[in-house]
Amino acid sequence: MSLSLILSVFVIYTILLFVVSWYTSRKADNNSYFQGNRKSPWFVVAYGMVGTSLSGVTMISVPGNVMSQSFFYMPMVLGFMVGYVVVAFVLLPLYYRMNLISIYSYLESRFGFFTYKAGASFFLLSRVLGAAVRIYLVVFVLHGLLPAGTLPFWAVALAFMVLIYLYTLKGGVKTIVWTDMLQTTFMILAVIVAVFVIQKQMRWNFGELMSAVTTSHYSAWFDFNWDHSTYFLKQFVSGIFITIVMTGLDQEMMQKNLSCKTLKDSQKNIMTTSFTILVVNLLFLTLGAVLALYVKQHGGMAAMGISSVDKIFPTVATTYLGVGIGVIFLIGLVSSSYPSAGGALTSLTTSWCVDFVGFNRRTDLTEKRKLSIRYRTHAVYTVVFFFLILLLYVLNNEAVINLVYQLASYTYGPLLGFFFFGILTRYQVRDRWMPYVAVLSPAFCFLLDRLSNTFFHFGFGFTLLIVNGLFTFMGMWILKKPALTLNKVMDM
Repeated sequence: MSLSLILSVFVIYTILLFVVSWYTSRKADNNSYFQGNRKSPWFVVAYGMVGTSLSGVTMISVPGNVMSQSFFYMPMVLGFMVGYVVVAFVLLPLYYRMNLISIYSYLESRFGFFTYKAGASFFLLSRVLGAAVRIYLVVFVLHGLLPAGTLPFWAVALAFMVLIYLYTLKGGVKTIVWTDMLQTTFMILAVIVAVFVIQKQMRWNFGELMSAVTTSHYSAWFDFNWDHSTYFLKQFVSGIFITIVMTGLDQEMMQKNLSCKTLKDSQKNIMTTSFTILVVNLLFLTLGAVLALYVKQHGGMAAMGISSVDKIFPTVATTYLGVGIGVIFLIGLVSSSYPSAGGALTSLTTSWCVDFVGFNRRTDLTEKRKLSIRYRTHAVYTVVFFFLILLLYVLNNEAVINLVYQLASYTYGPLLGFFFFGILTRYQVRDRWMPYVAVLSPAFCFLLDRLSNTFFHFGFGFTLLIVNGLFTFMGMWILKKPALTLNKVMDM
């Protein structure tokens, strides 16, 4: 693709986002930024959450991984659906009943100051690391699409982060809810059009295409080898808990849900999202099988100049399927990255302002002062992301990237233990000890995983998240205090 075409697509889509940002941020205040004034239509949030849950990493990696892992991702997607039920009917009623802005405020009212700060800190760590990797991968692909030597990587990263900072600065979640709709639409469009064009190039009708996919080994759903990370039962159970923590215990995802008018609307949003994500993930995996067959027909990855599975979709879309598909792919990629990065910025800013500065309890801060603090916090996180992107680029090591993703199993585990100890028991805990529990639980998990791999050749995979949550739960049980009274529990 030519430089002028890439820049034109990028500029036009950026202008569209800024128009949406301007429209949604009119008369915006701190409540608009944090909660969208609780006026977000549930169906808009539900549709947009599909794109947020998938992100640009899914768009690039899930189709590519079919080449080596077939459809082994689908049992995890089925687990997602069970997790969404827990989020909708266990966690959301709690959040709405307590009228929370930051969901981690629950930990303070339930256990105390130190548990609250430990939980909020682990969220900040989880979101910064996870979002940095997602943004890096998208910026890396965008930079790779430019003609060699056009712009240095740091310039692309800087421009990208400055634009994200500007378009989310005023509207916050009120803006993100609507731009998420664009993200979902263009991601799905890119997949559908790519499948259609590949079908035409391979001179198959739709029935022949689907027959080729279903009869190939790429469409196998279940890995029955229990010591593989893709073992179907590990995938399914992991999917349940990944959704609970990365949706139900994640400020970014819950901030959008809590912007709905009522609990019932928010629950409809979650359940609609769960079914839609099942369909969309199956669509992405189908694209992956189609791409694998296409690459095989063209002599393999080496013959097509593809160095890794993550580059299969970008390379085929921008080099082999024509300019039109290349443009649609680029729009899908850019649209998936803007709201994902913007949502991370918004949720991190919200958590810092509410959980650490105390916007919801301090009477000494005027609205003007709060606005100034929020703007500065938003800017600081933008700078943090920029430097983390540069660090990942310098390291440019797949093992490092995989390590950052694996950290989610460690950083979200304490949140899982904290919340479910509060929900499932009536006990108080020795609050001052909870930060130590939150740190020691991931450390024990790391040792357990290493010993298990060394002596039993068994990898926990993403189920390590569950073990981490159990360690945290056990630590809280050991350090428990007398149970709360029934009235106090009802207040929670």
